[in-house]
Amino acid sequence: MKSGGLSLPTATATFHDDENKMAAEKASGDGEELTPSLTIKEKESLDGLDSRLFGFLSLRDDGDRTKTLLGKAVHCYESLIVKAEGKVESDFFCQLGHFNLLLEDYSKALSAYQRYYSLQSDYWKNAAFLYGLGLVYFYYNAFHWAIKAFQDVLYVDPSFCRAKEIHLRLGLMFKVNTDYESSLKHFRLALIDCNPCTLSSVEIQFHIAHLYETQRKYHSAKEAYEQLLQTENLPVQVKAIVLQQLGWMHHNMDLVGDRTTKERYAIQYLQKSLEEDPSSGQSWYYLGRCYSSIGKVQDAFISYRQSIDKSEASADTWCSIGVLYQQQNQPMDALQAYICAVQLDHGHAVAWMDLGTLYESCSQPGDAIKCYLNATRSKSCSNTSTLAARIKFLQAQFCNLPQSSLQNKTKLLPSIEEAWSLPIPAELTSRQGAMNTAQQNGSDYWNSGQTVSYNPVEQQIHTQCWTPQKLQQLEHLRANKDNLNPTQRLMLDQLESQFALMQQQQNILNLPHNCKNQTSSTREPSRKQLSNSAQGLHKGQSSYLTGFNNEQPLFSTESNKYLQTSKIVKNQNGHRSLPKNSATQEDALNHLSLHSHIATSGEQKDIALVKESKPSRKRSLGSETSMHPGNTSNSCPGIKRLSNYVHQMTGVASPNCGDFVSPNLAIEDNHQLSSLFAKNANDNMDTGTCDKVSNCYPAIHIKTDNHVFSSPSSSVSIATSPMSTDQTNIHTVTNFSSPPNGLPIINGEELENSQKSINVDLRRVNHKSHPQIPSMSVSIYSNSAEVLKACRNVGKNGLSNSHILLDKCPPPRPPTSPYPPLPKEKLNPPTPSIYLENKRDAFFPPLHQFCTNPKNPVTVIRGLAGVLKLDLGLFSTKTLVEVNNEHMVEVRTQLLQPAEENWDPTGTKKIWRYESNSSHTTIAKYAQYQASSFQESLREENERKTQLKDYSDNESISSENSGMKRKGPFKIIKSGINIDLSDNKKWKLQLHELTKLPAFVRVVSAGNLLSHVGYTILGMNTVQLYMKVPGSRIPGHQENNNFCSVNINIGPGDCEWFVVPEDYWGVLNDFCEKNNLNFLMSSWWPNLEDLYQANVPVYRFIQRPGDLVWINAGTVHWVQAIGWCNNIAWNVGPLTACQYKLAVERYEWNKLQNVKSVVPMVHLSWNMARNIKVSDPKLFEMVKYCLLKVLKQCQTLREALLASGKEVLWHGRSKKEPASYCSICEVEVFNLLFVTNESNSKKTYEIHCHDCAQKSSRNLENFVVLEQYKMEDLIQVYDQFTLVPSLSSSSS
Repeated sequence: MKSGGLSLPTATATFHDDENKMAAEKASGDGEELTPSLTIKEKESLDGLDSRLFGFLSLRDDGDRTKTLLGKAVHCYESLIVKAEGKVESDFFCQLGHFNLLLEDYSKALSAYQRYYSLQSDYWKNAAFLYGLGLVYFYYNAFHWAIKAFQDVLYVDPSFCRAKEIHLRLGLMFKVNTDYESSLKHFRLALIDCNPCTLSSVEIQFHIAHLYETQRKYHSAKEAYEQLLQTENLPVQVKAIVLQQLGWMHHNMDLVGDRTTKERYAIQYLQKSLEEDPSSGQSWYYLGRCYSSIGKVQDAFISYRQSIDKSEASADTWCSIGVLYQQQNQPMDALQAYICAVQLDHGHAVAWMDLGTLYESCSQPGDAIKCYLNATRSKSCSNTSTLAARIKFLQAQFCNLPQSSLQNKTKLLPSIEEAWSLPIPAELTSRQGAMNTAQQNGSDYWNSGQTVSYNPVEQQIHTQCWTPQKLQQLEHLRANKDNLNPTQRLMLDQLESQFALMQQQQNILNLPHNCKNQTSSTREPSRKQLSNSAQGLHKGQSSYLTGFNNEQPLFSTESNKYLQTSKIVKNQNGHRSLPKNSATQEDALNHLSLHSHIATSGEQKDIALVKESKPSRKRSLGSETSMHPGNTSNSCPGIKRLSNYVHQMTGVASPNCGDFVSPNLAIEDNHQLSSLFAKNANDNMDTGTCDKVSNCYPAIHIKTDNHVFSSPSSSVSIATSPMSTDQTNIHTVTNFSSPPNGLPIINGEELENSQKSINVDLRRVNHKSHPQIPSMSVSIYSNSAEVLKACRNVGKNGLSNSHILLDKCPPPRPPTSPYPPLPKEKLNPPTPSIYLENKRDAFFPPLHQFCTNPKNPVTVIRGLAGVLKLDLGLFSTKTLVEVNNEHMVEVRTQLLQPAEENWDPTGTKKIWRYESNSSHTTIAKYAQYQASSFQESLREENERKTQLKDYSDNESISSENSGMKRKGPFKIIKSGINIDLSDNKKWKLQLHELTKLPAFVRVVSAGNLLSHVGYTILGMNTVQLYMKVPGSRIPGHQENNNFCSVNINIGPGDCEWFVVPEDYWGVLNDFCEKNNLNFLMSSWWPNLEDLYQANVPVYRFIQRPGDLVWINAGTVHWVQAIGWCNNIAWNVGPLTACQYKLAVERYEWNKLQNVKSVVPMVHLSWNMARNIKVSDPKLFEMVKYCLLKVLKQCQTLREALLASGKEVLWHGRSKKEPASYCSICEVEVFNLLFVTNESNSKKTYEIHCHDCAQKSSRNLENFVVLEQYKMEDLIQVYDQFTLVPSLSSSSS
């Protein structure tokens, strides 16, 4: 798309005119403010500068000079935009975004990228733009959107030169989002890439090892860490952190021998780590924990003191000190240490629990209750139910105490209100200001009964400034000096010494309140997360087109409900629960001192990614960027820069989890430029459309003081930070859920599109810096000769990376929720059901048509087994044991829950994540479990009947039992899944019985696409068996590659099904992302309440024995057994355009998500062309186009290899040989296989795709290229695949 305005050739002429004009005016002395200009040499130097140089600019010899030139270029571009009144080509803004990114002016870079996005319809072809946008989102911790941008880059250009950087960042972000499988995959992809990167290979290997540790795969982690230690020339800091992690793992896990042995190993590792890096406060803390566990109290205390000295104050350290004092029967010291911990981290559940235990041991139940209550309110609390029971017990005990005893009883410890205001004794800290805490009004806070605020507010300690409460406490202790117990005497002595110290300090300091926290994070810029609303950037949006003179953005009342606020990230020491003898994922991450601070800027060594203090009212992106040193270089970070990253990243919540705060970004911008941008935007305000709903990125408003800069066509919501009481700190986020003119959106487009644009020929300043995918206008009706002729001389970018989708299609996106939304009364539609009365009904053609109709997401065929006289007893547990009792069964251990609900293990809240553990057994053993489960249920039923006879109030008992179902504790059950029945020798009778079924539901038939794959895909074109007990679940999913599914209930019990139409899978994908789940790979059980609130229809029905359930293409479903039953299932691929289309779309979506497609759609398409006569024009066109794409790719790649001197060896293909997949990225590899030399000589054939082969060996010197098909054979198949007339047309 081209927009009307100044083109870059015109800009070049303008630059020359300005030079001449400037020279003339300078000679005459009349020049005042002149437009800056670039010389021809400077323009040539700018050629090729884009986002791909980010992090590597300082490696150039002319790095500093280049940055100066970039600053000048930005000024020139902005001046030209002003002169052109904002009417410039879209590429102008893309270049401007790149320049600002390289200068680390992230707010202006994002603003320019947004403007480019709004103007350029095929923005997705520009990999450099997507990469730059992803880097900006990554900088702002908007991981949800950064992941999307980076995935788009890899999709449109898998050979992108910065793919290694992308995989590294994706690995880190997925690690934070707890998607460990995806994280590991991307780290490995980064590791095999030989291109330069901001992290070394040993640092990436460390992240992989730590990922194993985070997953609790401790033996794998230990092996990976020890392997790292064997690396030659291992950097000191990497070695130190590896030794630290090994020490901590030995302390927490049973990796070697008995407790004494493992503690000895742990201490040895930690001591070696401190030899390498004595400044590591985390290692000192771990060492203190180890000494404490073996009773070396003095050594532990010394280590804790060292930890506080070496690093910022840690709530974990103070909590551990408190435990140490409590074990030594020093309650007052323990109290003050715990107070330090909870003041540093108000949400530290363990510290609150330990503090409550301390008060309880000192017979102060009232204070203990308050501490336990704060523990339960913490998000890190893992045993809420136990604490709740304890609180209830203490409250009952507290209420029964006589009032007189409460008044006369002498307290061993000050109350929590008093303790909160106590100064830190000098004995507990070795330096002033070692904590980031504040003096708050204790009495008002505690008496309010409210929980501690979880935001780490900017706090300070003023040991020289006492509150009235402290002075009153000191006077009270002085007055009762003769009646004090030993603990109170110690407290009095401490207060006296502190009071004397305070008086001395007041004599020295004129301004006692100027004692500031030296270790607080206020010196570091707070980087806030971008809003992650349901929609992102849209057409017509621009932050570079900004309002001026207090112009207010337009509001859309409908868009507010779609907005989410982004969660401000805590201080790196905040919000951590530290179990005494376990290392949780968050604990492991936070206690890591070697982390990847990836090149977000050159020398930002002191800038934390996610560290956050109280947001200043005037803090903005402008202030952040201005804090960078003037000579900041954009260099690769060394190991020191790596040392902050995971500490910082652990505080980052998933950007899609619900409670977010939108960014409050501000820039000092050219007001004239802003005004012109706004004018240009207003010109298009009424005609702007929102045609990128399905391919959008989030937008923000950039604002300076009172000037609100926004796209006039945007929808805006205002939200204040829940982390701050500053009501003036207003954040704006944009949302484009509905177009500004109120027109309904269908498939991402308005019903009326009147956007106007003026096309002006533009020659880019840097055409080479933005390679785009060329389109080849070859018709599918062309013969092979014309196709191959068109392929000649096409460069590498013409390969289109083997995507089956059209060149002109952007990366796939989940569908938006259908419009208009369904009314509430239609959210529980009746399930399409067919009742068969005789065998003829089963083979009646309309039954096939009804099932495959896309309007019917599911069909239940009732009584099928009866009319066909299927012997379901062949699949009964008894028969299975008799036939093959040692056959393997995969077992899923799960919790028994109500079908419509999914609770966390504690039974406290409903969640989407579905937990189950995998193991294996045999049919005989599972059959025994199934039978014993049935017997146990009968026994429980008899006991229940006995209870009903003993109690008259049956309703009361019933309600009590139902409550237990909801809240747990839940019973553990086991489900047998994925039992393979593919072996025709073992299961001959069973498989033969299924041939009685109608052709369209058979496992094998000519009209089944999966029968043409040519080899076995277990569970898809073969039968699988499921053995179930009541409550056994199959979690939510779509079938592999969206193929249809057939499921028959063998009985004797029923199953309950939940089904959502394919149109709504994008909504469920959004819910999964909000709940930190991977739609494709994670296990999830939808919350029906969430679905109904989102207007998602849910079909719900019972499948009885003998019923066949047909799941149509793309339908989302989840199942729970009501009784004891077995089920058999397999997949079917109807020969329809809808099935093929959905299969290809999922194939491409899997590629975008780096997920392996079980069905090789390229291989299948060629087999379809060989074996099937297609009469459906739509299906023919799609298959023919796939063949066209692949033929182009094979020919072009083959010629490129031969031209480079790489020999292509004939390999051929055996019958029933499975399709080939890349061993690295798992994409399908067709025809030309890149096999490592070593595996080729061993005939093991480790296959790579072309892109992965080039990344690991640039010149392919380590690879052999094998060819499976002759080009002549492919050409013949392509030419012979033609559209045949349908029977109806031929008969007429």
